Amino acid sequence: MSRKFFGTDGIRGKANVEPMTADVALRVGMAAGAYFHDGDHQHRVVIGKDTRLSCYMIENALASGFVSVGMDVHLLGPIPTPGVARLVRSMRADLGVMISASHNPFHDNGIKLFGPDGYKLSDDAETSIEASLAGDGGDMRAESSDLGRVRRLQGAIGRYSEFCKSSFPRRLRLDGLKIVIDGANGAGYRVAPEVLWELGAEVVPIGVNPNGTNINRDCGSTAPSVMQETVCAHGADLGIALDGDADRVIVADEKGEIVDGDQIMALVGAWMLRKEKLQGGGIVGTVMSNLGLQRFLEGRGLILERTQVGDRYVVERMREKGYNMGGEQSGHIIYSDHSTTGDGLIAALQVLAVLQDSEKRMSDLGRQFETVPQLLKNVRFEGGQPLEDDSVKSALAAAEDRLGPDGRLVVRESGTEPLIRIMAEHADSDLVNSIVDELEVTIQRAVA
Repeated sequence: MSRKFFGTDGIRGKANVEPMTADVALRVGMAAGAYFHDGDHQHRVVIGKDTRLSCYMIENALASGFVSVGMDVHLLGPIPTPGVARLVRSMRADLGVMISASHNPFHDNGIKLFGPDGYKLSDDAETSIEASLAGDGGDMRAESSDLGRVRRLQGAIGRYSEFCKSSFPRRLRLDGLKIVIDGANGAGYRVAPEVLWELGAEVVPIGVNPNGTNINRDCGSTAPSVMQETVCAHGADLGIALDGDADRVIVADEKGEIVDGDQIMALVGAWMLRKEKLQGGGIVGTVMSNLGLQRFLEGRGLILERTQVGDRYVVERMREKGYNMGGEQSGHIIYSDHSTTGDGLIAALQVLAVLQDSEKRMSDLGRQFETVPQLLKNVRFEGGQPLEDDSVKSALAAAEDRLGPDGRLVVRESGTEPLIRIMAEHADSDLVNSIVDELEVTIQRAVA
């Protein structure tokens, strides 16, 4: 069946507009609770959230849905997405939920679901849950005596903090490092500065004053300029920018130059290879990863295994083929030795481990390979299937011919926003710019 609610990363949309309404959240709670209601034990779900104003509405609606089908609810409060993934396992819960629209503006929100193993749900599981949303939930409701309870779990952030610190080598400390940390006014605003300080760093925090509406606004991994400027202004050794739910990270070196997810994977992957800790003979990336990363890995006898965009697809491939590292150019980095999903703070700690172990500056480490010229543009659309337009199809075919075997073209609908993403890469930057600009115009005409 075609899916109305679930996209690349759970359910996402504008808050208080379907599908991100209290009514839908209630039904999601009922449907997901019923799906995971297996066995005679008292079932439980853990619910985390980021700092968006609408999280209060979605949290209460979800909790009501879960309680109505007989599940106990444990509210975690604001916590990074990977914290939910971790706690659903450690608490032996049947299900984990994160309320967040990740890097999107505050007016959006989303629902991400994790199974009892701490992994995001498969497409099949999400499709089954979505199929149950059509009814009124009457057949799922528990008897009055079997309703669930709701409690707020104290110390959830502390548990996640200790787990993050355990991923950092015990022989190393962060003494002598000045680090700018940008919490994106989101879920990592408190825990990230605390972890870095407890490991010995001098911390310069920014983006740590959430007010419900400023999450990701001119801060965080999608808007790192303030972080870059702060690094230079304070003479910091590096900067770290998380996104709204702290499952991705972007780094800046001491000169303020950006180190993206591809460069992070190259840096840490090469370090793991030297330490004989890299498994699977390579790294899992996506179709958006730069050709430069692929060539960097091939030069070391490693492969870049590509998947469609979405960190859960990266994780699925890692599990399928035995890789222990993967990620996205955007900064979703997964180290399966430590986590079941993208974790911005743990990824940052691995970069810091390499930095301290090497005794070099971040600028000496942040550019592991020369990137192939790459350009990404987005075209917003509202409904329809513009990529099925004949003029668009013809333009795409012509663009691929122009790029030839030495280039790449990726044009796709975003799974998290109403956007069509256009990406091209080739050694000839003028060619890349020309192709992307022309496709942008063609697609804009198709969506008009």
